[in-house]
Amino acid sequence: MYTTASLPGWRALHLLRFKNSPLKFLTKVHELGDMVLIGEQGGRRVYVLNHPDLVKEVLVQNPSSFRKGKALQIAGKFLGQGLLTSEGETHMRLRRLMQPQFHAKHIASFAETMASHTERMLDSWKDGQVRDVHHDMTELALDIINQTMFGHTVTEDVERIGRIIEQNSRNNIRQAKALFRLPSFLAASKEASAQESLAYLDQIIYAMIANRRREPDGHHADLLSMLLGAADEDGSHMTDKEIRDQLITIYIAGHETTANTLAWTWYLLSEHEEAEQMFWAELDEVLGGRLPTFEDIPKLVYTRQLIQESMRLYPAAWMIGRQALEPVVIGGQEIAAGDTLFMSQYAMHRSKKYYEEPERFHPGRFEDTFLKTIPPYAYFPFGGGPRVCIGNNFALMETAIILAVVGQKYKLQREGVQKVEPEPLITLRIKGGLSMKVLRRGNRQTTIR
Repeated sequence: MYTTASLPGWRALHLLRFKNSPLKFLTKVHELGDMVLIGEQGGRRVYVLNHPDLVKEVLVQNPSSFRKGKALQIAGKFLGQGLLTSEGETHMRLRRLMQPQFHAKHIASFAETMASHTERMLDSWKDGQVRDVHHDMTELALDIINQTMFGHTVTEDVERIGRIIEQNSRNNIRQAKALFRLPSFLAASKEASAQESLAYLDQIIYAMIANRRREPDGHHADLLSMLLGAADEDGSHMTDKEIRDQLITIYIAGHETTANTLAWTWYLLSEHEEAEQMFWAELDEVLGGRLPTFEDIPKLVYTRQLIQESMRLYPAAWMIGRQALEPVVIGGQEIAAGDTLFMSQYAMHRSKKYYEEPERFHPGRFEDTFLKTIPPYAYFPFGGGPRVCIGNNFALMETAIILAVVGQKYKLQREGVQKVEPEPLITLRIKGGLSMKVLRRGNRQTTIR
């Protein structure tokens, strides 16, 4: 049996607290029961699920009974019908077409690109320099996505593209948090600005698709060519609009989640000297000063544990929302059509039920078969079920390679008295960036060229 609870008092106040401080709210609610009723919106109930088995019931056992939550419904205006926002048969078809493109044999070819672009970024670093590492990781992840997805570095106004993504991310989360919809005349100016930004981004992406279609016999190994060549069982291919939607989804999700995970990992390493020393020792032993390759990834065991622990404490996807499409029973509780269920990786990953000293940064907890000792959905940084993140292996490989290249050359030391705190937008960022001093590790590492 699962425990249930309902927050006492004025439910609108609970939703306001959820809106204003979601991480604090979700962590507190996690201790109250396996399924907690936190309020109502538009006559429909809002629940938070705090038991891994209930998360599994929603994501794995009953996925067709739900659609994406409000935030991603709103994001669909910007992202279109990509894997992140599409539903039903559309999502199943796209997933079927794209899955082979993320097989290990494809993404393995990107490892060299990831390493070389990271090395090129380091050419701009100077010993003792203070840098916004979150910004650097974001720029690097964008650079890698541009190369692996489009086959070249985008020469258009990259800063403007970054601002468009940032603007739409913040606008999306603001709309999702709103308890009431703004009147159309008040929202018109923001909507017009968003549409103008989207038109600019579409112009760039559609031009890339058209250029590639004009050279079908070109030898390209990037994701754009893979998507153009993907064929359904009946021989049909994706339309330009479908490819556009996938590219913009991968572009945004593919760089933001990696950049955030990297920034949080550098922060955690800077605060824990023992972990940092173990990280360096592994890099020196496995790589000995050379660039990492795809074949090195399985050997970087402690590096993988660092990433897993970073994603436990600060998962880029910090919460999943689902809205019931039909009446369904979850954990013995009747869920009505229109009810919303929230499941928080951030709160679940910090549960005392599944993690000893959950607030402690301890990469070694992921040694050996630890994940087999806890319920499957006590740890779910990439979601789960048929909608599990399709790029999870790409992201893990990219993160490991970047850590290895940078870690062989530099120690990253947190600068000043900046308070580091998470900012829960579409992904979990470091609020205000991350200022760090970059210090050369020693002369031996300078052999990496």
